[in-house]
Amino acid sequence: MRYTLFLFLCAVAITAGPKPTIAQTTDFGTWLNDFRARARQEGISQPIIDQTLYNIQPIDRVIELDRKQPEGKWSFVQYREKIVHPLRIRRGREMMAKYADKLDAVHKRFGVAPQYVVALWGIETNYGHNTGGFDIVPALATLAWEGRRADFFSKELINALRILDEGHIQPSELRGSWAGALGQNQFMPSSFHAYATDGDGDGRKDIWKDIDDVFASSANYLARSGWRDGERWGREVRLPQGFSEQHVGLEVKKPLQSWKNLGVKTTAGTPIPVVDGMNASIVAPDGLGGPTYLVYNNYRVIMKWNRSTYFATSVGLIADAIASAQ
Repeated sequence: MRYTLFLFLCAVAITAGPKPTIAQTTDFGTWLNDFRARARQEGISQPIIDQTLYNIQPIDRVIELDRKQPEGKWSFVQYREKIVHPLRIRRGREMMAKYADKLDAVHKRFGVAPQYVVALWGIETNYGHNTGGFDIVPALATLAWEGRRADFFSKELINALRILDEGHIQPSELRGSWAGALGQNQFMPSSFHAYATDGDGDGRKDIWKDIDDVFASSANYLARSGWRDGERWGREVRLPQGFSEQHVGLEVKKPLQSWKNLGVKTTAGTPIPVVDGMNASIVAPDGLGGPTYLVYNNYRVIMKWNRSTYFATSVGLIADAIASAQ
């Protein structure tokens, strides 16, 4: 599972509350000693263990961020206003123009159109400007020891140590989000190993500073998750009066002709285009009283990146807005 911008932005009025108490009954020093033994068993080199798993302490702020619960939740319209922002769109268009050659090369290699790579980049880290300020090893060690999701974070910590062992980045530079997300596309360490790609042939997978690797890695993630080049993510639509809620949701898939027969129209009021063999679903993040979208296969692929309809819809909207100026 991925900890992304969506989880942060959906928290509206969060109170700090009392300082959390540690759920883990084993003291951190004992846990860390046991984990060093595990790391050796997992094949992590002794020099990396010595550099990273000594003289560290749990980070209280990481535990606080992991445990705090939102008092409320933004509506999709509120989220969309914050994320699908004119400034982010304008900056995305600038990035599309600046890196046109690199993005075209990635498109040819992976079959993912540039606007989607740029849209993900923009949402995740504001085009590389906000990649997180936590030291990843102590942050993940804190979460692995704290106990709420110990198994998950222990595995992510081993994967982070492997990134260092493979020489993709120096230990002092391994920084990211409080939950362990890395680089300009905010991959968890396990996603790094699964999808990170050497985009420029220098032998390293550097999603922190090497823009070729950032673009190639994002496109590789989408391509290997089932992306279909040449297809849209979806579109905003109008539903007929009395449209049943039983037709809404990603679990309901119908051919485009079926949706047309049910009276689904474009926002301009014209019949939706029909492509043989394409299935789609209706997504209404705020319910039938809010904006509704007809979404296709590529939308589902974006949701493999982040399982949030807010996030996936916003990626599509930003990508459309970016591409409209090209």
